Amino acid sequence: MNARVGDFLRLVRFEHTVFALPFALAGAWLAARGLPPWRDLAGLVLAAVFARSAAMAANRLADRDYDARNPRTADRELPAGRISVRAALVFTVANAVGFVLVAWWLAPVCGLLAPLVLVPLLGYSWLKRWTWAAHFGLGLALALAPAGAWLAVAKEFRPGWDEPLWLGLGVLAWVAGFDLLYALQDEEVDRRLGLHSVPARFGASAALRLSALCFGAALAAWAGFAVRVGLGAGWWAAWMAAAAVLTAEQLWVRRVGVGAVPRAFFDLNAWVGPLLFVGLLLDPGLRGGG
Repeated sequence: MNARVGDFLRLVRFEHTVFALPFALAGAWLAARGLPPWRDLAGLVLAAVFARSAAMAANRLADRDYDARNPRTADRELPAGRISVRAALVFTVANAVGFVLVAWWLAPVCGLLAPLVLVPLLGYSWLKRWTWAAHFGLGLALALAPAGAWLAVAKEFRPGWDEPLWLGLGVLAWVAGFDLLYALQDEEVDRRLGLHSVPARFGASAALRLSALCFGAALAAWAGFAVRVGLGAGWWAAWMAAAAVLTAEQLWVRRVGVGAVPRAFFDLNAWVGPLLFVGLLLDPGLRGGG
């Protein structure tokens, strides 16, 4: 049973929750102007885990035949046979249903919108069949987290509803930027399999340039967020640290090449969300409220 649980945790790369969860928590903190009620906080964490697990499992299901033909991914749980297609499908549906139910529990308006949120979450995996802009579909899927968490705490659309959109815009650009780097690993395989990505369509140099532009757009959006909310030194210190991380990530991949992508992805990129969330926590105007 432990191995089975471990297989499902690896299927969804549970440790990657660090990419989206800090931004969901930031949206909640923003709505409450401090620590949200514990009921909302617990619901948000559950919703984030359910949503991400459903999205990742759906991605693995959609890509299982392609993964089997890619040496880098052939040992994943579905092509390797450690998890059956039926079990993965049940797991996906269970997590999607769990997400909708928790959304209803948090607020009726969240429950009504939850099925719409599932469209990009479950559908982004298919974009690579049709367009090289699929990287931005993944960005959109994660970008919904701050606004969704804000609404879960606010319970309705009220003044300030646009604040988490600035955060989400930055998330969209940031995620697209690191997904462009991640896709460098599969440039030749994507061409061979007929899948669309910026590296496969335009080459590695174009992907690197576009990734840098995306990181710049993300930092600009997060700067706009700070101006909109009126954040101070704590946020800007975190913003500069995030800028340094993203710059280092770009330089590392450019200097070392594709072999640097996995470590850049995990060792550097994973710090961006936690850094910015801590910056929000340290802002005097947003501490202790709620």
